[in-house]
Amino acid sequence: MDYRHLGRSGLKVPVLSFGAGTFGGTGPLFSAWGQTDAAGATRLVDICLDAGVNLFDTADVYSNGASEEVLGAAIRGRRDQVLISTKTTLPMGDGPYDAGSSRSRLLRAVEASLTRLGTDYLDLLQLHAFDAATPVEEVLSTLDDLVHAGKVRYIGVSNFSGWQIMKSLAVADRYGWQRYVVNQVYYSLVGRDYEWELMPLGLDQGLGAMVWSPLGWGRLTGKLRRGQPLPKDSRLNQTAGFGPPVSDDLLFRVLDVLEEIAAETGRLVPQVALNWLTRRPTVSSVIIGARNETQLRQNLDAVGWVLSDDQMARLNAASLTEAAYPYFPYRRQEGFARLNPPIV
Repeated sequence: MDYRHLGRSGLKVPVLSFGAGTFGGTGPLFSAWGQTDAAGATRLVDICLDAGVNLFDTADVYSNGASEEVLGAAIRGRRDQVLISTKTTLPMGDGPYDAGSSRSRLLRAVEASLTRLGTDYLDLLQLHAFDAATPVEEVLSTLDDLVHAGKVRYIGVSNFSGWQIMKSLAVADRYGWQRYVVNQVYYSLVGRDYEWELMPLGLDQGLGAMVWSPLGWGRLTGKLRRGQPLPKDSRLNQTAGFGPPVSDDLLFRVLDVLEEIAAETGRLVPQVALNWLTRRPTVSSVIIGARNETQLRQNLDAVGWVLSDDQMARLNAASLTEAAYPYFPYRRQEGFARLNPPIV
């Protein structure tokens, strides 16, 4: 397993990490992701650790805390062998202190996560969304206090826009508070919007990317076929409306090339899609999920080999889409491109 620094921090993380959203699944979304109990989760954690995957990502909102509880049970007795990443900010209830990133909410949420996980510190705490109702100064001063109290070691964000991250970093620098070191982002061969603004920001400001849904919300598993209905066992039957939209034209254009390269390399379609991500700028870790041992072992085999430059170029070309304003001139027009060479 390859290990990389998480952004500009001193923390090293495996290039593949495990997403525990499949643990303890309840409700219309998370039950479709997976319903792994503590015994099953313990087995998956065993396999991950044997492969060198020691970073496990969850969130308080995953199955209303059940994911954290199951993960905590699965790592009991070996806390020193793992890195725990969790997220908060999204609503956990209807009360006034059940959502957001206010000082009150963050302090309560961290204590609750620590209890569910059975630990006294978090290696990584990420804000799951931007809270426009709470001053950035209040958010960052609270996170700084949590780090100095030893309850959190590193901080980051997820699903923030570029200006929201940049404002936060400027405030942190102004007061000497802890800086965000990671941006957990949606990024895949059928979802490359991350590259337009957030990737350049990450390069400039030293934020590493942890990638969620690297298989395009389950679309790059190799099971989908042009002109055919979704397979009956595809979770997309229940979850497609929750995730990022993807046009059929883009999806099958990418799948055609993925299948060609899978045949050339003797790999599976999702393995090729995951390997492409590990080669992209700013990517520190790609979060993989699995409902069973077979899926996990297949995903773990996405590393330990490399795509050729030609194969990377073909995937890049097949997955390229038109950027939104103000980014499209930088790809289309020579004068703009000379001032800002594209990231490849």
